[in-house]
Amino acid sequence: MPTKIKKIGVFTSGGDAPGMNAAIRSVVRACAYHGIECLGIYRGYEGLMEGDFVPMDARSVKGIINKGGTILKSARSKEFRTKEGRQKAFDNLNEAGIDALVAIGGDGTFTGALIFNEEFGFPVIGIPGTIDNDIVGTSHTLGFDTAQNTVVEAIDKIRDTASSHNRLFFIEVMGRDVGHIALNTGIAGGAEEILIPEEDLGLERLVESLKRSRKSGKSSSIVVVAEGDKIGKNIFELKDYVDENMEGYDVRVSVLGHMQRGGSPSCFDRVLASRMGVKAVDSLLEGKSNYMVGLINNKMELTPLDNAIKGKTKINLELLRVSDIMST
Repeated sequence: MPTKIKKIGVFTSGGDAPGMNAAIRSVVRACAYHGIECLGIYRGYEGLMEGDFVPMDARSVKGIINKGGTILKSARSKEFRTKEGRQKAFDNLNEAGIDALVAIGGDGTFTGALIFNEEFGFPVIGIPGTIDNDIVGTSHTLGFDTAQNTVVEAIDKIRDTASSHNRLFFIEVMGRDVGHIALNTGIAGGAEEILIPEEDLGLERLVESLKRSRKSGKSSSIVVVAEGDKIGKNIFELKDYVDENMEGYDVRVSVLGHMQRGGSPSCFDRVLASRMGVKAVDSLLEGKSNYMVGLINNKMELTPLDNAIKGKTKINLELLRVSDIMST
């Protein structure tokens, strides 16, 4: 049976991602639409434990849909991992009259929400916000599309100088455990090779591939490397190995780093965030809890938080084949 919810709290936690502000805006305005109160919680679980809450209405979120980062800030919390810390958070929520939570973040955020629900029975719905796209239960996480566009723009600019100087560039993108960003942007950016955690190309095969590219007439090359790639200890080791085993290239490294998390969210991420926020509030009002909102076959669906956390996303095998063909 649907429960009577009068006040919902919303927070962002973990790494920031473009689209988080759009999701906050959606949650706040969905609450206003249903005639219920909404409180923003600053600094994630830290703010929960400190009672750092602020009332939010439809007008308080104007002008944020286009902004990167998160107006509610984000922080990682060691104290929330303790029973005492979670008790503090529960007491603060009760004191503020908050009946349910919308948690925007990744697997760490969802793990905390799941444990909190199990201990206190507190209703919670998750919205996946991470550029890595590594959450099961959605084809796209918030920020993934924007991050891809940022990377492709950077690759295009780097290729200009690579072509001008006959250089080989190793471009490192985010993706500690998964290669979604690297694979998609490598194809879109016309990379000669794409190195991802899921596929171990090997140093010798990498060099042979680059040599074939050179023989085919390519005077410059781009190799996109996910930060979690297992071929070398790091991208600079890859550079050193190629320097030692290949002549004719001036090898350079470009680590894109946290620029991938910043910037104005794409149209796709803004629409996705708006849909997810509305679905999260609707789900709580329907009495649902311990679910994550996700995009599956272009529809908003719910996945149990436990499945979202424990599941492992799979690399698109079709894209791998396309990558091999395009690098010919």
